[in-house]
Amino acid sequence: MIALIVLGVIVVVLLICGISGVSSYNSLVTKKQDIDAKWAEVQNQMQRRADLIPNIVSTVKGVAGLEERVFTRIAEARSQLLSVIQNPNSSTEDKIAADQKLSQAMRDGGLLGTGGRFLSITENYPQLKSNESFLKLQDELAGTENRLAVSRRDYNQSAQDYNTTRSRFPMVLFAGMMGFGQQPYFQADPGAQQAPKVDFGK
Repeated sequence: MIALIVLGVIVVVLLICGISGVSSYNSLVTKKQDIDAKWAEVQNQMQRRADLIPNIVSTVKGVAGLEERVFTRIAEARSQLLSVIQNPNSSTEDKIAADQKLSQAMRDGGLLGTGGRFLSITENYPQLKSNESFLKLQDELAGTENRLAVSRRDYNQSAQDYNTTRSRFPMVLFAGMMGFGQQPYFQADPGAQQAPKVDFGK
């Protein structure tokens, strides 16, 4: 009789654990799918920005005499970002790092100002403000920067929700066993709060 009671208790405990495990798995899958969708939009905006950069850099270079070393650094950072984005084996951390490197190169070159404000370079070269092709590219890239900022924010919110859920008890007991790891966040770019120093050797 006692053995049956003990067996019954074990069965009940196992059922509870099984139901909890299935529920935890389903919840994490749902949240991970949301993160993946938000991350796909981040990558879409990264790609759009990378596609626009050669055009705007070329225009600025022609009008303002952009120094070759500045162009080279931006081009290299862009190339690295594209390589990482298009590599299916690249981790999320790799892609975030490559995106931040490009942002920093743009900031150092005067194409991106403090806190993401666009094109501080126009303060040094007022003639850019009257260049029609430059203004069109400026609008496109500025819009892309804004959409990228929103996409990063949405991704971070989704990652925070997922990471919080994953870390709660009893979810944390199942998450690791089921292969659900922590998701990285976008952090502020190094130097994002500092005013860019634009120097083209003039």
